[in-house]
Amino acid sequence: MTIPVFGVSQFRAEREADWQQLEALLDRVERKSPRRLSSADLVALPRLYRSTLSSLSIARETSLDGSMIAYLESLSTRAYFILYGVREPAWRQIAGFFAHGWPAAVRGIVPEALIIAALFLGSALAGYFLVLADPGWFNAIVPGELANGRNMQASTETLRQSIYGAPEKGGLEVFATALFTHNSQVSILAFALGFAFGIPTLLLIASNGILIGAFYTAFISKGLGVGFTGWLMIHGSTELSAIILAGAAGLHIGRAVAFPGARSRLAAAGEAGRRGALVMIGVVLMLLVAGLLEGFARQLITDDIARFAIAAGMFALWLVYFSFVGRRAHG
Repeated sequence: MTIPVFGVSQFRAEREADWQQLEALLDRVERKSPRRLSSADLVALPRLYRSTLSSLSIARETSLDGSMIAYLESLSTRAYFILYGVREPAWRQIAGFFAHGWPAAVRGIVPEALIIAALFLGSALAGYFLVLADPGWFNAIVPGELANGRNMQASTETLRQSIYGAPEKGGLEVFATALFTHNSQVSILAFALGFAFGIPTLLLIASNGILIGAFYTAFISKGLGVGFTGWLMIHGSTELSAIILAGAAGLHIGRAVAFPGARSRLAAAGEAGRRGALVMIGVVLMLLVAGLLEGFARQLITDDIARFAIAAGMFALWLVYFSFVGRRAHG
């Protein structure tokens, strides 16, 4: 039903003062700061917002002119973001993420992280002994493009050169890039598949552990286990930690979906998903750090002791950061 023109004029006359007052307060906040509002303004702001929403509802129901409806919609949207939106500057949000959000989120998934770490290590041992018992399993476990000639049939010198030699075209850098790409894909999938009760996440982590174990069989059989560990862990202490956290984030969601407790499954999954998303933002950053270590440090540093020192230092850094940073003071 369309109301007559005089009804529109009367409607505007009765309510326009509130709209103008709300608009003036919003302009002041957007151009300057919420601190410029007085106590009376702060009390008036939500009241004016509700009044404007009421006006918008009436205008829509009674089919008032489109320009008025558009104005009220714009005013209501602005007021909503002022009242309920995040007003912190971007730099403060980023600082808060590193100072509290990310480490706190990681501490919230410690049980799942321990499960994923145990599964990964157990799968690596299984992969090692499986290939040790039957070397034919290596090619079934490790894709050819990932192995790139580093397999059970490779000579000792070939494997040694891959660890300590200068990178050549099509050699170590191809293997390193393939390994980094593979691990990045595993991290993303481990998290994304967590919604299916965490089962695909567990399978994915197990398959990746078996793959690493198969590689160890090839290098240990040639007496290069220590060297391969240093070569792998100079970046792997960060990269594999990122995979474990990604898997833990996925399992955290899966556990919430499977066992929501007193909450609904949707609410439990939403809460776990928000925590997992914070973890995954950090996982991406860890993978970037691992990529830098993989692209530079591992190519330039060939001494085993130096490699282990860097690996241990990075692992200790992450452990201390996630354990102690961002804890709230008590008392």
